[in-house]
Order: sequence, then C-alpha cells, then structure tokens
Amino acid sequence: MYYGEIKNCDIANGEGVRVTLFVSGCTNHCENCFQPQTWAFDFGQPFTAETERHLLDLLAPDYINGLTLLGGEPFEPANQRVLVPFLRRVRETYPKKNIWSFSGFTYEELTTDGSYPRCEVTDEFLSLLDVLVDGRFVEALKDISLRFRGSSNQRLIDLNASRAAGHLCFLPDRQR
Repeated sequence: MYYGEIKNCDIANGEGVRVTLFVSGCTNHCENCFQPQTWAFDFGQPFTAETERHLLDLLAPDYINGLTLLGGEPFEPANQRVLVPFLRRVRETYPKKNIWSFSGFTYEELTTDGSYPRCEVTDEFLSLLDVLVDGRFVEALKDISLRFRGSSNQRLIDLNASRAAGHLCFLPDRQR
C-alpha cells in the first residue's frame, strides 16, 4: 500500500484533533474529487513499518483524539489488508483513541456479500472503526454547511452506537 500524506493536528476530518492518513488507490473516481492524484495505487510513498511507528508516535499526545483514514480509498481490498493489522496495533496501543474512516463506498456495499470492495478482512476493518463517513462525493449534492462531508448523500455513521442498537445510528449533521 502507498499513502499520499500524513497530517498531524488535523481538525477538519473528524472530531477533535486528529492524525490523518491519506491512503493511495481508488476505483470510485468521483467527479470533482478533491484529491484525484490519490486514485493511483502507487501515488506517494510506501506504507512501511517505519510509517506505522511514525503514526503511532504522532498519536501519543493526550490532545490527539484519534486517527482518521481517507484517500484515495481505505476500503480498496489491497488497502484493507494492510490497514487492518495497523488498526489492531492502534487499538492495542491507544484503546481510548477513536478511529474514523471515510469511504466512497456505502456501509451497505461494505457489508453485502459479493459486493465490491468487500473482502476477507472487511468485517474486522469495520469492527475496528468508531465512525464511518460513507458514500461517494456527488457534485450536484455538494453542501459546504455539512459536518465532515462534501455532499448531502454522505453519512456520518456512529458504528459503536449502530452495533449496540442493531441498526445504523448517525452523528448529527451540524455542530450545535
């Protein structure tokens, strides 16, 4: 897996102060994507053991709320297979930090057998997340007033509440 960028102290891609990893590779190719360079699976730098250590070090300060995964597309199967072992380490090292992921795929696509990009690690990947922001960016539905999203079709899914309730639960659209 490759990644395009790591941001420390990011406040735009999830609640609180976050470390953000922009992975490379995306087959969605949303029209007017804000990072089309990340569509290439070999964009940026290789994700190595050193990269993992660096991210874990960036997550250490108490003021860091958690990790956010963006892209490209974290849920491309090749990316999932690399990210799941890393997310296990994040959970083991920082059990009180939360993990968000953005995906152009919907929750339903990720949980339906036989649907792309579902693979052998998708269920575990989802189990390691606290929040999933799902859905492709749609220019016609662009709304800059939405929290952590670019278009109104995208959803802020609270996966912990969803698992507890047995149905999808959402975070509020706008901060109060």
